[in-house]
Amino acid sequence: MTPAIDLAKKSNLDYQVHEYTHDSNAASFGLEAAEKLGVAVTKVFKTLVVTTDTGVLAVAILPVDKTLNFKKMAKALSSNKLLSCKKVQMADPKQVERSTGYVLGGVSPLGQKKRLKTVIDSTAQDQPAVYVSGGRRGLEIELPPAQLAATLDACFSDITDE
Repeated sequence: MTPAIDLAKKSNLDYQVHEYTHDSNAASFGLEAAEKLGVAVTKVFKTLVVTTDTGVLAVAILPVDKTLNFKKMAKALSSNKLLSCKKVQMADPKQVERSTGYVLGGVSPLGQKKRLKTVIDSTAQDQPAVYVSGGRRGLEIELPPAQLAATLDACFSDITDE
């Protein structure tokens, strides 16, 4: 399958794999996943890779219908002692693909080549299970948010715009 599914299996996570036919014309990979799987957008989370003002990459996991707040992300990384930074911005796509081993639109938080410091939006804790990319477009993994956080050594924090 993919490194994400291999890791879920190896870690004995309580997960389910969901596949759908990806439409290359879809405007948003995450919204497409929610629609094709018939799942509320509040349960489907996207994986974004940011770079800090010190050049270190980090991962933000947030609902597909929300926008990442860069200030909140930088604060979450610093206050949770994951990384010391004042600012973050979206990472260069080529750098994302090299670091994670995944193509954009299919970046999974699980099974990345190099594990990055990760922050999961706190709204994930309101869900019994969340959907994240399974490592390619058209593939999602459903799992409990606490297991996702434990596997990634991630923290929960409010990182979206209101």
